[in-house]
Amino acid sequence: MRVLVVEDARPLAEIVAEGLRDQGMAVDVVHDGIEAAVRLDAHAYDVVVLDRDLPGIHGDALCRMITARDDRVMVLMLTAAGTPGDRVSGLVLGADDYLAKPFHFPELVLRVRALARRRPTAPARVLRAAGLALDPMRRTATRDGVLLALSVKEFAVLEALLDAAPAFLSAEDLLERVWDENADPFTNTVAVTISRLRRKLGAPAVITTVPGVGYRVAG
Repeated sequence: MRVLVVEDARPLAEIVAEGLRDQGMAVDVVHDGIEAAVRLDAHAYDVVVLDRDLPGIHGDALCRMITARDDRVMVLMLTAAGTPGDRVSGLVLGADDYLAKPFHFPELVLRVRALARRRPTAPARVLRAAGLALDPMRRTATRDGVLLALSVKEFAVLEALLDAAPAFLSAEDLLERVWDENADPFTNTVAVTISRLRRKLGAPAVITTVPGVGYRVAG
């Protein structure tokens, strides 16, 4: 899941971003509406966590822009304006959910995940191949019925590979889907995560690699 946090209060933006990353999400952060519009044109996001009172382009105008797009992105307004009237006006603008500051962080995580599930293009199915079964909603993965103990990144990589199967995903594809813009494209973080994932999946190997092409789940 890829999330864009749009918040002009930089300390709060980093707290929200790091908390969501700890939950296995890829998170980008911007601090004004103009930069947010640029990022939305450059990347595919599942959810935008949107402050309302933004410089550059106001959050209300940005919300209208997002909801008018063909590639629908879910919007969670996160703002200090928390009266019932503020909530109604935010939802009228097209926001999919509204959470007032200060907020309880576990509630924010639950709302972001719920919005991602509601996104029209989001798959609502168990992904299966080669004896593997991964349930994105329950956050469980098994091989031949045995539960796998995966880290958040390992789970996300396996989900991306199963979702794309039998096609290949390059290291760049996986960085785009699982990590965020802070990931160094020249590091071996993808190869290291794939190696750990292979060990946990056990034999026989189900993740194949073709140099110069990428990785896939075979079978």
